[in-house]
Amino acid sequence: MARVSIKMLGELTVLRDGQPIALPASKRTRALLAYLAKTARPHRRDRLCEVLWDFAAEDPRGALRWSLSKMRPLVNDQNVQRLIADRERVALMTSDIDIDTSSLARKAEKPDLSFDDILDLYGQLQEPFLDGIDLPELELFQQWLTAEREDINLLRGKLLARLACHGDLSRPEQLKWATAWEALEPFNPKAATQLVTLLDLLGRTPQLASWTSKLDKRFRNAGIAWSSRARADKGKAQPQISAENEQAAARALLARQKIQFCTARDGARIAYASVGEGKPIIKAANWLSHLEYDWDAPIWSPLFRQLANDHHFIRYDERGNGLSDWDVSEISFESFVADLESVVNASGLGKFDLLGISQGAAVSIAYAVRHPERVNHLILFGGYAAGWRVDADDAVVREREAIITLTETGWGQENPAYRQIFSSTFMPSASPSELTWFNEFQRLTTSPGNAARFLSVFGDIDVRSQLAQITVPTLVIHSVGDQRIPVAVGRELAAAIPNAEFVGLESNGHLLLGREPASQVFVDTVRAFIARNRP
Repeated sequence: MARVSIKMLGELTVLRDGQPIALPASKRTRALLAYLAKTARPHRRDRLCEVLWDFAAEDPRGALRWSLSKMRPLVNDQNVQRLIADRERVALMTSDIDIDTSSLARKAEKPDLSFDDILDLYGQLQEPFLDGIDLPELELFQQWLTAEREDINLLRGKLLARLACHGDLSRPEQLKWATAWEALEPFNPKAATQLVTLLDLLGRTPQLASWTSKLDKRFRNAGIAWSSRARADKGKAQPQISAENEQAAARALLARQKIQFCTARDGARIAYASVGEGKPIIKAANWLSHLEYDWDAPIWSPLFRQLANDHHFIRYDERGNGLSDWDVSEISFESFVADLESVVNASGLGKFDLLGISQGAAVSIAYAVRHPERVNHLILFGGYAAGWRVDADDAVVREREAIITLTETGWGQENPAYRQIFSSTFMPSASPSELTWFNEFQRLTTSPGNAARFLSVFGDIDVRSQLAQITVPTLVIHSVGDQRIPVAVGRELAAAIPNAEFVGLESNGHLLLGREPASQVFVDTVRAFIARNRP
């Protein structure tokens, strides 16, 4: 078996047993190879066509097939198929492929690097990322490429921060690297603080005055909190690590998460992802989700990141949705519960905490009743025990069925007016940009037909008879202004579950926006509940 490595700094290069091999002349094929290798996760074929081919062009799926045929000889061996492609998805398995950027990033995280080690890593990172692979006519690919190049800059900044504070260097040498760090990250308060601290320690008063004036003005104009009076400990310069912005943090988690597939009882393939370490917590699937795009979401991504910081966090896409199979014969409440059982079994977990959101709360309730020996804590947010058809009058039924019909005809259209019906009730306080994101997210996560099937199935959910049978510690959280599922439903849910706790959040969203204070309250409440009821 040949040893395969991919070099992404500088020109894209693929090496087999250390020897570079010829790459296809097509820039899009090389871009596809880099995209699959760097993201290291499955992608739907239609999404790859959207990223790397213009759908207005003739036969983008044919172009994708052609590119994949050119890629296979580059990465596959006779007994090892690293490029995996089926009717719906494409993935490049990179577990045994050495990718230079990933290797350098792992090395840079080591806390005990010598000065020479740090300097060597910094030198290797000077080559441009995917030099010559720009495709300015393809907005989505170019956005990804720009974000990855920014990640390389963030990594350079981390290394410069360590050099600027390295205890083996003299202060003049530290100042040299602090100056380079400030030049790379001119709006990083930590870089500015380290620079003026060293100027102060070295007694360079004229330079200190000049830099102080310039930095004060820069940060004030940018609206960034920074004070020229801030100084590092004069006795010992402390390591200052460049703070990653939230998008970079999301991409970092996305790169670390492991996406796998399990097979449900009826043969449907269910995609599930795991990330983080610690006590396991599984989030039951709820509509809508997508393992690839959730980390960039303005709704749940900050919550997911915090849970992944101190848990082994597992989530999955519902059948008919996200990365799981869309073309499935059955979409039903019973299949939802069975899919959760399949993911739990495939994960090989013993006991775990179970989080259910929206209709995922009912799925979690059914699972906890059937398998109480597996669940440590049950956490329900925005949940309900009975769907919209249960005990509904004719007017409610007619209204909901009209929305289902509207969904079937309007879901996939470019005009987001149809999907706005859902967005405005899910997140009434969302900004125009957040609503635009959610409208597009709905289109990417499922088909119009499946969306209508989901809405119909949700109407028939009824786990009311099972509530009294729950024996595990249960926390019910609900937004007091929820316009999708009224808070009274959440209170009734908690009242019917033995010894359940109820917490109301100051929010009007059925889905929490990550920027809301209620989002942090949610995380703090969950952590406190788990700690208080630890078995």
